[in-house]
Amino acid sequence: MTTIAIAYHSGYGHTAVLAEAVARGAAAGGAEVVRIAVDTITDEQWAQLDAADAIVFGSPTYMGTASGAFHTFAEATSKRWFTLAWKDKLAAGFTNSASKSGDKLHTLQFFTVLAAQHGMQWIGLDLHPGWNSTTASEDDINRLGFFLGAAAQSNNDQGPEGVHKADIATAEHLGERVAKQAAVQVAGRAALGL
Repeated sequence: MTTIAIAYHSGYGHTAVLAEAVARGAAAGGAEVVRIAVDTITDEQWAQLDAADAIVFGSPTYMGTASGAFHTFAEATSKRWFTLAWKDKLAAGFTNSASKSGDKLHTLQFFTVLAAQHGMQWIGLDLHPGWNSTTASEDDINRLGFFLGAAAQSNNDQGPEGVHKADIATAEHLGERVAKQAAVQVAGRAALGL
């Protein structure tokens, strides 16, 4: 069984809803899942990240990038960078903001650069955009049309209950995709004796 770690920060609970959705999708894809809130990370949880086959990064988008708490975590990963501890692990990401765009792409790009610096392999979202025609609706999966990862929009005057159901479904899809790709990678390494 593969292990997927979800390393995330949630300022007001919206991103935690997405982390739960990613976890459900990864479990449905056959993986064991650990969720790690990076603002309270423990030594044991660092070890879980090191042992995971894939790490999915998640953060709200604040002021055009990941939250300060996530940036603190990202900087702390430099201890792993020095030893290439996460080299060849799979990586993916998700984010949320109040605006439809909200510069979420920049947060996802930040995650991809972080993963690339660690020598990780990025898993994008394999979905066409949803809500982009007269026959489409905001209830379509990947309604915001992101490819690098799962992106969600939640109204700033609603709590976690306001996370859109289509965005939750998109996050679940991402989790399942990562789990399946991790299973392929683990099986491939075993077959090749790596």
